[in-house]
This record gives sequence, C-alpha cells and structure tokens, in this order.
Amino acid sequence: MVNNLRSPEIIKLANQQSLVRVEELAEYFNVSLQTIRKDLNKLCSDGQLERVHGGAIIPSHIENIEYEQRKKINLLGKQAIGQECAKKIPNEICLFMGIGTSTETAAKLLSEHKNLLIVTNNLNIANVLKSNTKSEVVITGGNLRKSDGALIGQPALETIKNFKFDLAVLGCSALDCKGNMLDFDTQEILVNQSIISQADKTYLLADHTKFLRKAPVKIAPLSIIDCFFTDNKLGSELLEKCRSWNTEVRYSE
Repeated sequence: MVNNLRSPEIIKLANQQSLVRVEELAEYFNVSLQTIRKDLNKLCSDGQLERVHGGAIIPSHIENIEYEQRKKINLLGKQAIGQECAKKIPNEICLFMGIGTSTETAAKLLSEHKNLLIVTNNLNIANVLKSNTKSEVVITGGNLRKSDGALIGQPALETIKNFKFDLAVLGCSALDCKGNMLDFDTQEILVNQSIISQADKTYLLADHTKFLRKAPVKIAPLSIIDCFFTDNKLGSELLEKCRSWNTEVRYSE
C-alpha cells in the first residue's frame, strides 16, 4: 500500500482515537516504522496531524475541531465517562448541563431521572432531554454558535445568574499538565465561569485525549472541581494535586 492510500486511513484512525502511534500503525499496515514515520511527517507538514512523542494527534491550537468530528474522537471512552457521571447525578435537583460532546453523552442517560430542573446552553443536549417527561428543561438565551449549537454571550450570562444550581456538569476542550481547564472561545469561558460560581457542586467530564490537546484560554483549575470523570489513570503528580485539592477523580469502567 502506497502513501497516498495509507494517508486517508491514518486520518480516519486519528479521528476515531485522537492519538495514532507509530508502532501500532506499522503493524496495522504491515510496513516498517520508518515508512510510518515518513507518512506522519508528511501529514504533519500538510497540517492534517500534529506530531507528539511516539505518534501524532489531530491538531487544534487556536480554533477547536468541528463538533461532529469531536463526537467521533474516543467515542467509547466518552460514553463510559457519561455513564459513570449519570449514575452520580441524583433526582430532584437543579442541574446545569454545559457544552461538550462528553456532557451530551451524560445527558442521553438521564431519561429515567425524575424531578430534575435542567438548565442548559447546549441545543444538542436540549434536544436529547426532550424525551424526559419527568423533568423540566430550561434553555438559556444567548448568541447561537452554529458550529456546535452552543448559546453564549451576555443573554446566556443573564439567564444563568437567575439560578442557583445544586450541580453543574461541564466539559472543556483541553487540560494541561498542571490541571488547568482550557478552551478556545472567551465568551464560552465567561459562561462556564459564571456557571461554576452559581453551582454548589461542579463535575468535569474530560477523557484522556484532552491532555493531548492545547487551547489558548484558561477556564479554571481542577482545584475548584468537586469530581473529575475521566477514562485513563492520571499521572502521579496531578493525581496527588487532586487529592490535595479534595477533587475526587472517578475513572470509567
């Protein structure tokens, strides 16, 4: 198989897994490590991938990846995280569900919850929750971000200020090694910071691929998160920091 036939398949695998590794690709295509390194170098020079130690990832630094593409990245991992989070959401509370592909997976598992007042600025989540006849759903106002159905800006902030949430469930675009939650849109970050300030407890849903990505603007540190749901073991240094912050870490099964 020549390079121009391998390249689309490598991109497809990167979209599905977020990270593709040299050794695994060499075995998958039955070619040498050197051949795969050349393939990855070419894809990276074309801007389709970004080199990391041992492989490559889908690039995103200043602008986020398209929503439908993000939904496919580590889909099984996100579903497992969403399931673990949904099990920890009680009935009869005021709940905020934020923007993100992982939060959307959790929302899909709330159909049997009862007497929830769910507020969201995510039209995808609102659409998912319409099947729950036992709970009330409130959609914030805001400027519609057509790329992912998010509602942001001053109208969203005004709606959020009118509520006191028992629990907020949020996502983020990236996490750095120090435990800072990062994102791309300053308006979205202001909304998330307002949500956190209005919530008694905050849960973060972020799979391991968020540690492979970069984003330019800080939302908040993990120290303000009550429970962090993820799918891979944290590094010992960050795990120790979470313990010192009383941030519970729950791994999906």
